[in-house]
Amino acid sequence: MDRFDAMQAFARVVETGSFTKAAATLHMSKTSVTQLVQQLEARLRVRLLNRTTRKVNVTADGAAYYERVVRLLADVDDAETSLSSASMAPRGRLRVDVPSPFARMLLIPALPAFYARYPEIQLTMGVSDRLIDIIGENVDCVVRGGEITDQSLIARHVGDLQLGIYATPGYLQRAGTPMHPRELEAAGHHTVGFLWSRTGKALPYAMQRGEERIEAHGRPLLTVDDGNAYLAAGLAGLGMLWLPHYMAKPHLASGELVRLFEDWQMKPMPMYLAFPPNRHVSAKLRVFIDWVVALMAEHAPVLSRR
Repeated sequence: MDRFDAMQAFARVVETGSFTKAAATLHMSKTSVTQLVQQLEARLRVRLLNRTTRKVNVTADGAAYYERVVRLLADVDDAETSLSSASMAPRGRLRVDVPSPFARMLLIPALPAFYARYPEIQLTMGVSDRLIDIIGENVDCVVRGGEITDQSLIARHVGDLQLGIYATPGYLQRAGTPMHPRELEAAGHHTVGFLWSRTGKALPYAMQRGEERIEAHGRPLLTVDDGNAYLAAGLAGLGMLWLPHYMAKPHLASGELVRLFEDWQMKPMPMYLAFPPNRHVSAKLRVFIDWVVALMAEHAPVLSRR
């Protein structure tokens, strides 16, 4: 038995709650992972996991052992990355998950500069607006808009998206130009709805002008759960849009979108980068985080500290 492999297998089973998921993230067979954990239990002479046909639970001894294993694995990674060649050139694979418009419009166009600095880092990028299981899917970090409600994650506030409401000239010619946000819910007007994965609901448009505050849900003909589809629907004239400025900017410049209610303010949307507390912040993850922070500082800097 390779004790290091056995400890890695055990840690992944604890984190994913499943031998099958652990095997998939380690690129091993389920049989191999099961055998490694069994051999580890035999060597330690304690039961680390309670297994049933439906789930796997860690025992009290297993939980205590897991905490030490995580620190040991992190120390091994530190020992490797502390070598001068490794610290000078972070390397290895990172799995990240980011919102689809952020990937398409900001992150991916900037990646050539990232790879020019870190050519030995391989990124596997999930591009979605869905709620993912960071630990279960073995993701190193995620970038998300809105407050991070999962208290089990470490979240870093990396930027603030300034927001506005937009529509196409064709939509405004057909439906008329609304003069007040209350008209977002008026007959004859429509919005495009966005379904947030955390709540499964569309959020209202909260706006303020001086002492006047309003929340409007809009009247969507179409509701989607992907940022790129949301923008495409607005550009097709299907309704008014609630957009971060970085998404609207190129379409404002081309004349495809017009901004509405410019004398009204909307609360900025915070952007967070989050990762599991037991996930060691390796050199490759650290430089990726720093790069995302710098990218956001250029396009949507933090406006207020939380």
